[in-house]
Amino acid sequence: MTTQAPTRESLIETIRETIAKKNVELLHMQFVDIEGMLKHVTITADQLDQAVNGETMFDGSSITGFTPINQSDLYLNPDLTTFAVLPWTEEEGYSEARFLCSVKKPDGSDFDGDPRNVLKKTVKRAADKGYSISVGPELEFFLFDTDEFGQPTLRTQDVGGYFEPSPKDDGEKVRLAIYKALRMMGFTIEASHHEVAVGQHEINFKYADALGSADAATTYKWVVKTVAKQFGLHATFMPKPLGGENGNGMHVNMSLFDIEKQENSFYNEDDKIALSKTAYHFIAGLLDNVKDFVAVTNPLVNSYKRLVPGYEAPCYIAWSASNRSALVRIPATRGAGTRVEIRCPDPSANPYLAFAVVASAGLDGIDNETECPASVDADIFSMTAAEIKERGIENLPTSLEAAVNRFETGEIGRRTLGDHAFTVYVALKRNEWDDFRTSVHAWELDAYQSKF
Repeated sequence: MTTQAPTRESLIETIRETIAKKNVELLHMQFVDIEGMLKHVTITADQLDQAVNGETMFDGSSITGFTPINQSDLYLNPDLTTFAVLPWTEEEGYSEARFLCSVKKPDGSDFDGDPRNVLKKTVKRAADKGYSISVGPELEFFLFDTDEFGQPTLRTQDVGGYFEPSPKDDGEKVRLAIYKALRMMGFTIEASHHEVAVGQHEINFKYADALGSADAATTYKWVVKTVAKQFGLHATFMPKPLGGENGNGMHVNMSLFDIEKQENSFYNEDDKIALSKTAYHFIAGLLDNVKDFVAVTNPLVNSYKRLVPGYEAPCYIAWSASNRSALVRIPATRGAGTRVEIRCPDPSANPYLAFAVVASAGLDGIDNETECPASVDADIFSMTAAEIKERGIENLPTSLEAAVNRFETGEIGRRTLGDHAFTVYVALKRNEWDDFRTSVHAWELDAYQSKF
């Protein structure tokens, strides 16, 4: 039996009660730009009525990837379910709260450059086929010391390794504070632990529908950075901040639920590994399309320094029911928990766009009934180049330039993002690559300056 969703009126009434109880004075109207960077405009709680009616206006021409100056007026439409009091602002008789918002044009239609609206279109595509999308992301981060000016260093506060406790894991107290803040904002936390690299951590929250999960990932990154700063530390979701160490991943667990039957569409108890035809087609769609969408799931120059052999990051296009060296893995849970995990994305990605392209790729596989290749259950990292070639295992693109080239010439990017967001995103990433390509880096000076 499904629980009936609260009405708009009941949500607004609950928000009013919370504002009164918690003495909320300021409301932060939040949204993200094309790169997933969180933005907000702050209004007073007295303006709640205008806010919930979508009357908060802002200048879209000042936001990366939004509108030209002659079409700059945009409006924020808050998702009432994202209302949350910010724990670090609470004091006697005072607090602040936030809404996550979608962006509207002056005529009330969705602004197609808003990443949240991009994901909504993919959610609707799935719904039109009878599916709801569930997503559970796992975002890793590093904690670094800051210098006397508050700027990040590459010094970590611990010498811990995977799953190690204090005293080796001095970041444990920071994770605890992050956990408390997230819990107070409505998160259900499932695990918290030290990761493989020194100074590296992970806190996992419960899966949700695709839009709710992207909202949660965006909020999570903001909370992690905010709480870390209170400890005098810098939290970074940069994919590969330390050479010679594992990088930060954002493994994305995704499943489709049949809306009418109220069951997991990826599960089939009669199959050898209990996967349905829908699941196999979804996996095939990911493998077929990944080269064309990796510019979104791995969006930085630095992303491709993580996607190399030897550091647990998948760089080979293959799938397996258990093998963590494969790009796509099927975790052991079956029944309602059956899901597909794609392991290449990193947490610098805009979650709204990343979840949209991953889901879109899987849905393409279902639509086209794409044949799933045989699984690769052997450790790909231990194979020789000849063995990899003999098995026909392909590589992901090895640079942002190569990834953007595939993204621009492929079909899935424009179809999923829409013309506006696609064009802006390609231009942004080409500029980023050109900046990197024309800069002189420390490695070049160390290698060449005294030699030549």
